[in-house]
Amino acid sequence: MPATTANDSDRALDTGFFGHPTGLFVCFATELWERFSFYGMKYLLLLYLTKYHLFSDSNGLEVLGGYAALVFATPVLGGLIADRYLGMRKAVVFGGLLLVLGHLGMAVEGEQARRMGDTVIRDSGALQVFYFSLGLIVIGVGFLKPSISTIVGKLYAIDDPRRDAGFTIFYMGINLGAFTATLLCGYLGETLGWRYGFGAAGIGMLVGLATFLRGQRHLQGHAEPARPAVLRERSPLGLNKETTIYAAALLAVLAAWQMLQFQGAVGTLLNVLAISVLCGLVWFIAVKCDATERSRMIVLVILTMSSVLFWSLFEQSAGSMTLYADRVMDRNIFGVQLTAAQFGSLNAFFIFLLAPLFAWLWTALGRRGLEPSTPVKFAFGIAQAGLGFGALVLGAANPDQARLVSGYWMVLAYLLHTSGELCLSPVGLSAVTKLAVPSIAGLMMGAWFLATAYSQHVAAQLAKLAVVETPTGEIADVGVALGLYTDLFSSLLWTGVSVGAVLLAASPVLRKMMRGIH
Repeated sequence: MPATTANDSDRALDTGFFGHPTGLFVCFATELWERFSFYGMKYLLLLYLTKYHLFSDSNGLEVLGGYAALVFATPVLGGLIADRYLGMRKAVVFGGLLLVLGHLGMAVEGEQARRMGDTVIRDSGALQVFYFSLGLIVIGVGFLKPSISTIVGKLYAIDDPRRDAGFTIFYMGINLGAFTATLLCGYLGETLGWRYGFGAAGIGMLVGLATFLRGQRHLQGHAEPARPAVLRERSPLGLNKETTIYAAALLAVLAAWQMLQFQGAVGTLLNVLAISVLCGLVWFIAVKCDATERSRMIVLVILTMSSVLFWSLFEQSAGSMTLYADRVMDRNIFGVQLTAAQFGSLNAFFIFLLAPLFAWLWTALGRRGLEPSTPVKFAFGIAQAGLGFGALVLGAANPDQARLVSGYWMVLAYLLHTSGELCLSPVGLSAVTKLAVPSIAGLMMGAWFLATAYSQHVAAQLAKLAVVETPTGEIADVGVALGLYTDLFSSLLWTGVSVGAVLLAASPVLRKMMRGIH
């Protein structure tokens, strides 16, 4: 491993991966398998809890929401630790080890729950392994996720014309992992057994970690600690700082293990953080900003809060939409019988199809001076998320003789949700970098990720509005279940469309408040 960072000419000479730095392949493959493991278990999680361990919908959604929220929140802290202390390479390796252990631990099913009268008998030992495994995954993602993306950026000089294309290749790795994992693990988990779906996700992460370890030499020293001597300094615990960080991370695993077992614990934490950050921002905007900064910051806060609504609708995919596909949907698509979890692959599939189209569209409109402003794109994104639920409402009005909804309506819902994501998600982080006051740009980026984490919690609470009783893991009446889901999706439809319309109407004012920022 080189001790010093390669200079810009060295970076330009590295063209070993289709004209890009060889290190890009290392990052691409690592992230592909990390996303394979993550999405491989994401869409199985709620089905596993409600059908195997006989959790109620409410309890299962609480676990899903808490887990997803922590997964999106921990990279903020993990990225900070990697930047200031560990360096990206050590953070990825440590995070990868935790992820391998966590995903393989998920394969421990234990005995299937059974009902005796009003009492459910569950394998408490297996459930403790399950919660502990989730804790390992939460902290593992926190270390790995931000660092692997940062390494990609460091492989290129700032003015390297290959930079954007490199990130595009990397982004395709994310979606390739998500697409293949959801199809494979979703099939294995629901047909052969849960342990096979979760186990395949764990093996995928093991392959990813092995790929990264083997390819470290291609990172050209860019992922090393900025100040390696600091890691050898003693901490107040008497250990060197590197060991102290690892020990603190293991304590964080224990904390996550406990939090995920108690309903409301993660939500309470998120509420406290959200209120604290919002109050701090209000004070900063009122006291520390000049007129231009204040105007831009107000727009950024509005966009950040609106993103919570979008992701709360979008993230129904692993919650209410997966339960809907499992319980009240004819899942035969073009002659292929899909499992409920496999429908989650549609998001990655439509990103493959639509991302190049959207990139071309914004560029073409920009050349003509017609590209929508950021608030308009946000409005379109939120409205399309709402319209996705409209597709499911329409489908529910036209069930078949068995009162099942055609799976093609779910395909349309994912199409609309993905097009909404492409309107909102790519411009969100860009808006933070452009509108935030430079002195708190890092804080605002953290606030953006906190909002995304908070939306996972909100998504679970929304899904709980359509709780269906499943004493044996299966629904008793398809018609009753369909009615409950239709009421929920109708509410989400009108919420998304209404908020999108309000934001669209307000976009001229918001654009003016951005003071020259497009």
